[in-house]
Amino acid sequence: MIKSPVAHLTDFVDGKPAATDPSSHELDLIARQTGQSIGTIAESGKAGVDRAVWAASAAFAANRKQPTHQRITWLNAAASAVKNAADEIAALICEDVGKPIRMARFEVRRGAEFLELSAAALTQLGGETLPLDITAPGTGHIGFVRRVPYGVVAGITPFNAPVNLLVQKIAPAIAAGNAMVVKPALAGTRTALRLAQLCYEAGWPKNLFNVVTGDRETASALASHRDVRAVSFTGGTVAGDALARAAGAKKFVAELGSNAANIVLADADIETAAKKIASAAFEASGQQCISAQRILVARPVLDIFLRHFTAAAKGLKVGKAEDPTTDVGPMIGKASATRVMAMCDDALAKGASFILQPRQDEATVSPGILIDVPTDARLWREEVFGPIALVTAFDNVDEALRMANDSDFGLQGAVFTRDLAAALRFSEDFEVGALWINEATRFRLDNYPFGGMKRSGVGREGVRYAIEEFSQIKFTGITV
Repeated sequence: MIKSPVAHLTDFVDGKPAATDPSSHELDLIARQTGQSIGTIAESGKAGVDRAVWAASAAFAANRKQPTHQRITWLNAAASAVKNAADEIAALICEDVGKPIRMARFEVRRGAEFLELSAAALTQLGGETLPLDITAPGTGHIGFVRRVPYGVVAGITPFNAPVNLLVQKIAPAIAAGNAMVVKPALAGTRTALRLAQLCYEAGWPKNLFNVVTGDRETASALASHRDVRAVSFTGGTVAGDALARAAGAKKFVAELGSNAANIVLADADIETAAKKIASAAFEASGQQCISAQRILVARPVLDIFLRHFTAAAKGLKVGKAEDPTTDVGPMIGKASATRVMAMCDDALAKGASFILQPRQDEATVSPGILIDVPTDARLWREEVFGPIALVTAFDNVDEALRMANDSDFGLQGAVFTRDLAAALRFSEDFEVGALWINEATRFRLDNYPFGGMKRSGVGREGVRYAIEEFSQIKFTGITV
């Protein structure tokens, strides 16, 4: 594992780290397992954002007519570079984020595969011709539609998946012909800077992919920059609202908060459902936007589900992030762990009780399961973003749907059932952007459209769908 020397992290522009600005504010880079500072991060601010965006604008102008095969080459070269540096990048994620090393390694492999999938998708994308002569004025005209890039795209990414959620933005943006400037979360800064360096060393043109460092000041400056034509953000709903206001009238794609409902019908394979949902709720400390939070179970099978669910939760190993056998490591910080415990206390004060009581040790929280959580409790209404799940019973499908939809969020849902008619009913009436039958909510593949309804965001990720989000439709009509 990396035992990092103290480092000072700055923007990546012009193919190299930017010079340190002595007047810039500095932020701490924290090792999550120890809670100690292992370096500092410069707040790029408006001046740094200006430099990075102007350089990216020039790179876009110089490369906007590059042929598709060249973009395919760039993406595949980046995938190879990520694979070759996989152990190094996984160690950065483990140290800076606290993600268990086994899951960090999986994330890096997934990031490389996503780059390859984006390259492959470019072989299948095309435009369309329009039958303009379907009306009399259109006689003697032909028209076609194609997708063109925006220019400079801003990506603002969270801490919890610093490779995956970064690559989910970079690869489609570059595939669509854009340049990109990324502002990662503080804990994802070293990872983002390393990826930018790897892409440059793999042959990407200088400034096609730049990184600015810092926190809210830099994120706001990037989203609001007049030369940024589109913004893609993953993070909390409050932050998303603020960035959308800062961005103003430009393309804005956002994957925001969640409070994922997993529904277990009486005809489901109860033991399998319990195991899958436990993994989705508690692994990686529940710090995923689609981690299982509200578990709705048909009343006749509630007791047997709780037995299997509790057993599965107890079977997960809570430990050090660098241990390959660890399932639940530290959260992003002690303050986050304390917030999660406070949400449990709120539910208890309103009548809930523990089936499995969580324990906090600094930034680490062990899995917790509650029952009888009322709908006015924070655990029901808010995103917990921690290893806590509530379980409640329902009596029929209508009640299950009412309870599942009783949320401001609607990102991804899950239903466990053997009944095709019931599955189709949930597909029709469950207010989520994506729904899995017989997989828990944390199950995700990268080739389907992923995004939310309601307060969970706007736009879609997923290889082809993200490429479409990062490009705009242009029509050309011709008189013949």
